[in-house]
Amino acid sequence: MRLGRLDNEVFFKKAFTDEIVFKAFVKDIIGIEVNPDKIETEKAFQPKIGNINFKYDIFAEDSEKRVIIEIQKVEYDHNFDRFLHYHLQAITEQQRSSIDYSVERTVYTIVVMTAPYKIHEETGKFYHDEVLISNLNPKNLKGIEREIFNHKLIFLNPNYKGEDTPQNYRDWLDLIYESIHNPDNPNINTENEGVKRAVEMASYQNLSPEEWEQSKIEVGKQQVILVEKEATAMDIAKNLIRMDADDEFIMKATDLSLKYVHILRDLVKEEDNK
Repeated sequence: MRLGRLDNEVFFKKAFTDEIVFKAFVKDIIGIEVNPDKIETEKAFQPKIGNINFKYDIFAEDSEKRVIIEIQKVEYDHNFDRFLHYHLQAITEQQRSSIDYSVERTVYTIVVMTAPYKIHEETGKFYHDEVLISNLNPKNLKGIEREIFNHKLIFLNPNYKGEDTPQNYRDWLDLIYESIHNPDNPNINTENEGVKRAVEMASYQNLSPEEWEQSKIEVGKQQVILVEKEATAMDIAKNLIRMDADDEFIMKATDLSLKYVHILRDLVKEEDNK
């Protein structure tokens, strides 16, 4: 059974909108059991909040536990601010139906990154974390956290395998990574029933003719994105070369190979000598 690439939106949504997969994923990543009323894709709030047209890849609510779960998959946009907006919108949207300032449902946003991080534009730092977790709970002056809000924003990036990553995260991170890099013979933990079910759902054999056609369209979109990324990476690399950055820094910033960086160094010399 060939595993579909989970950086392809068709396979990703087919797997993670399955109720068994969704509930297992949430249990492992967030640590809570949920029974979603329904699982939606391309969820948008109407009327929209502000001037940004938000759509959630996967969105589900558990009305009994007052929980909202969002899952966002992204392979090209590493703007952390974007997903902070998504997360906060799901919190503030609840205010429209409330007579006071209370937020009745806890919001959990899980962002699945399928490509390496780039250097952060504002801080200039290069992140290589497999799991990043942010919450809104305040701390007192002794550093003790007070559980007041409990909303969580979680970033998962399987491109940076951590030795200390707990098994509950590892199972899913390996699934995502192997689906992209080793789909014919993935090294994953199928003892995890949620992962096993995800493999079944995200297999080529399980696609309808319509889904198969849409998956091919998604591949075409990714090729366009890849070309755009490479062009942007080349421009960034050339600018860094002119700033006397070393090869290792340029490779981390752009995800380009050492051979390609050397080619660009020669190109920059030619351009600057004209």
